Amino acid sequence: MARTREFDIDQAVDRAVDLFWRRGYAETSLQDLLKELSIGSGSFYAAFGSKEGLYLRALERYTTLQGSGLEKIFDETAELRPAVRLMLASMIEADLADPTRGCLVVNASTQCGDQPAAAERVSTAIGQVESFLAGVLERAQARGELSPQKDPRELARFLTTFIQGIRVVGRAGMGRQFVDDAVTTAMRALD
Repeated sequence: MARTREFDIDQAVDRAVDLFWRRGYAETSLQDLLKELSIGSGSFYAAFGSKEGLYLRALERYTTLQGSGLEKIFDETAELRPAVRLMLASMIEADLADPTRGCLVVNASTQCGDQPAAAERVSTAIGQVESFLAGVLERAQARGELSPQKDPRELARFLTTFIQGIRVVGRAGMGRQFVDDAVTTAMRALD
């Protein structure tokens, strides 16, 4: 008879997100994960299959939470420019508060080149941000907030790339003035 699982999978994934985010994939051992999740190796393998399996679930969880945060910003802020500025400011504040963490997706993109599944998850996450922003920009253009001469898809790609760059320079500790100047210039792309 199979034993019932004695731990909450969602809580375990959340804890793994935190551990991978703090330490990185390569620096997080199976022993670290077992200790952090307070489970045995049998339960670990039954639930996640492997360290990489858990890492992929952690990336999925992180991107889902980040996507929900983006949606909330744009749902609660009626106009395009204030919403974009708020989105960027929230990322900058998070990086200034804890520059060692950065963005888990950016971290994964630089740490997991030899893991095709993780690289694919990163590409998917970046594509989701681009698609979301393209939709936001298309709706803003329909409301007259964005010039008809602007291509929403191209602008979404620029903003997606800019977001990733902001996260990298935030992790590098470039400081508020550096990123504020960059945001001021990026905001001009919406004019």
